[in-house]
Amino acid sequence: MKIAVCQINTTVGDFDGNVEKISLYIKKAKAADCDLALFPELTLTGYPPRDLLDRFTFFEKAQVALGRVAKEAKGILVVVGTILENKESGNPLFNAAVAVRDGKVLHTYKKVLLPNYDVFDEARYFAPAPHPEPPFKYKSLKIAVTICEDIWNVEGVFTHRLYAKDPVVEIAKGKPDLVLNLSASPFHFAKPSVREKLLKDVARKTKAPVLYCNLVGGNDELIFDGCSMAMDGAGNLFQIGKSFEEDFFIYDTEKPSLKPGPSLSSDTAKIYQALVTGTRDYVRKCGFEKVLIGLSGGIDSALVASIAAEALGPENVMGVTMPSPFSSKGSIEDSKALAKNLGIEFKEIPITPLFEESLKTLEKVFKGKTKDTTEENLQARLRGLLLMALSNKFNRLVLSTGNKSELAVGYCTLYGDMCGGLAVISDVPKGLVYKLAGHVNRMMEIIPEATFTKPPSAELRPNQTDQDSLPPYDTLDAILRLYIEENQTPSKIEKAGFEAGVVSDILKKINQNEYKRRQMAPGLKVTTKAFGMGRRIPIAQKFKEK
Repeated sequence: MKIAVCQINTTVGDFDGNVEKISLYIKKAKAADCDLALFPELTLTGYPPRDLLDRFTFFEKAQVALGRVAKEAKGILVVVGTILENKESGNPLFNAAVAVRDGKVLHTYKKVLLPNYDVFDEARYFAPAPHPEPPFKYKSLKIAVTICEDIWNVEGVFTHRLYAKDPVVEIAKGKPDLVLNLSASPFHFAKPSVREKLLKDVARKTKAPVLYCNLVGGNDELIFDGCSMAMDGAGNLFQIGKSFEEDFFIYDTEKPSLKPGPSLSSDTAKIYQALVTGTRDYVRKCGFEKVLIGLSGGIDSALVASIAAEALGPENVMGVTMPSPFSSKGSIEDSKALAKNLGIEFKEIPITPLFEESLKTLEKVFKGKTKDTTEENLQARLRGLLLMALSNKFNRLVLSTGNKSELAVGYCTLYGDMCGGLAVISDVPKGLVYKLAGHVNRMMEIIPEATFTKPPSAELRPNQTDQDSLPPYDTLDAILRLYIEENQTPSKIEKAGFEAGVVSDILKKINQNEYKRRQMAPGLKVTTKAFGMGRRIPIAQKFKEK
């Protein structure tokens, strides 16, 4: 049997667009004389649909879309992800896979394991199936179907087993000839190798080839990298889909041939491409074509501008430098050089007149008060004011440029440099920012060399550097990783070699600034734990630990 693995980029709620894309890939599969076409999880609805699932009309449109796909499946079995109604007790919907051909539904499978951790909320919407459906017969083969998490209850994947049952073990009892997995598995930098290990385990347990079709593209904070795979029954990887691109490959069960796909060379390259993909899809799926970035002359805004230029084309990117009385000449020149190297539109709008007028307006109210961060933040907020004015006038989405290290400890200005529609590098620690910027310059100098070598500075007061307020970034990033991504206690972080006073100060800043992060633009997730939908810390709380 020849099976087409159709790794496509869907949009949440775009039933017409999703069906059109599915139909295109069905035609490709038929032209290649395939017997079966496999698509990702929740193909028809897009993933994750979240509270749209509460809208009954959303369910109705999904049913109509399924009917359209069934009619397109002429002479070929098509397995797509969708939602089905639960007529018993519990949540009203199932996350399901449906096999259709010649206008008819031949088989349905309902997801058994519903992830409810990190960015996942499936138990909020779906009812779990009590057990996996047994394999169904098609063209002399017994085919088992699974959906994403159903194959993830494997020892060693999590620190402890999350589920009492293992659908793979139950499916193996049916001795399938083939296992299909429809997936929407979001990217983080360590994920691809984990998936490969997981699929090897599934293949060996079932003693059957495993075809894994993963979603690709960005939907809000989540980025899906594709990397769909075909394993034989011994756990040998035969084929792998492209990273961060739509793809289509064929697996022949009778004559499997080794066709390894191209892979990105390093974790840095993967993360960079993830950010490009996430930026492109967020901007376009939100109905924008053009973006706007405040250029400070620093490494963060340089990286964001580079990502945007690659994601959307330099003709769709505008960089704006807004010098204040404390901006160095070098920062302005570096911003100009970056814009020229990228080929993006560039504007210079000084904020000094606005800043001086604001100080004059506030002079009487501030009488007797010494200057402090208020005046510094005022500059950042004036820049935010101008960026949002340009956004309104020219219909450009503002990309904010704060990195994870700064956002973690509140080294950012609410309604100032935090304003925007997408926080592109909000899950990228400062050290990784430099690595990604180096990746931009791998072929030629795009980001000026001075941007790498000068001390990071907000330039909101004379001779200011980030290290006036923060520990060295390598120290800060290491502590943040241990606390946020690895959930370590303060005492364990100290035992890892960090001073107690430094640890205490950083963790205090993290907790105090939760209110800022709650108000920031959505950010793209590339690490195991990002600020946003997967990290839900109360703002008003007094929890302390040692």
